[in-house]
Amino acid sequence: MIHRGKGIGCMWYPIGFTAAANPSAATIKVNEDGTATLLTGTVETGQGSLTVLAQIAAEELGVSTDDIHVVSADTDATPMDTGAIASRTTYVTGNAIKLAAEHAKQILFEVAAPMLGVQPNQLEAIDRKIQVQYFPQRSLPIADVALQAQFVMGRPPIGSASYNPPTVGMDPETGQGKPFSTYVYATQCAEVEVDDETGEVDVLYMSAAHDCGTAINPMLVEGQIEGGISMGLGFALQEEMLFNDLGQQLNPNLTNYIMPTSLDMPEIDVDIVENFDPTGPFGAKGVGEPTAVPTAAAICNAIFDAVGVRITSLPATAEKVLMAIKDKRLSNQRALPAAE
Repeated sequence: MIHRGKGIGCMWYPIGFTAAANPSAATIKVNEDGTATLLTGTVETGQGSLTVLAQIAAEELGVSTDDIHVVSADTDATPMDTGAIASRTTYVTGNAIKLAAEHAKQILFEVAAPMLGVQPNQLEAIDRKIQVQYFPQRSLPIADVALQAQFVMGRPPIGSASYNPPTVGMDPETGQGKPFSTYVYATQCAEVEVDDETGEVDVLYMSAAHDCGTAINPMLVEGQIEGGISMGLGFALQEEMLFNDLGQQLNPNLTNYIMPTSLDMPEIDVDIVENFDPTGPFGAKGVGEPTAVPTAAAICNAIFDAVGVRITSLPATAEKVLMAIKDKRLSNQRALPAAE
């Protein structure tokens, strides 16, 4: 018989390393044609980080994302970055890039101020222009100001900065401290069908609500959440490394190490919970690893709701689920009072 159940998994997750230095640095150069070159040591591994980091730089400089040329992951040319790990790239590297862009922009403001007859603090950068606040008709193209800075004033508009999240180490006696600068939160819900004759579990639907601060690129956030659910689905139901008595892996390739495919994916509903973080770049925090954290818990809770068995050793394969169902039936039979 097919049984249907629903389950919930909740989590909170820290951004960055645990009370340890994990800085990022960045350099931005505004070119004479109004474009900008961003140097960052971060690595693009398919998560879309270079797009987000270019968006942060563009927003601060008042140009289009298309105007940002990103040079990344070249240790000969780019500044230091701790790594695309710990869900830290948007928050830590993004803050470094925002600060570097601010420094470059300040040079542009100081060069443009006498050209517009105002003070630097009366200017803003927007739509590829440097303009007087509240008087957009008084403006200059960023390209013209960058040209003036470079070849007339002798002040190339280059900004460099680094950012290291502020933390406080843990007290070994009390356990108190501030090991992370910020945290993200999420809840995922699963709906499953369980066949009590075979133990097979079919995930029909997942709903995921994630707080990642301000979503710099909502489409990328949604894609990361869906990808995390795919990983969590494999963790919950399929992926398992098997070893023999000699410690040799029995399933070392993708023919017998089972991973979810697109055909295994359920219907997914993503809800991005906007929560501005004043310490992040334009309110952003991060969304990487947390997307996979609550998935297995939600699925296992849904299995329990469907057939009343707890799977405490992942993955929850059909064999494990069926064995748990049989053990439950046997326990129920033993608990029945003897017939008089």
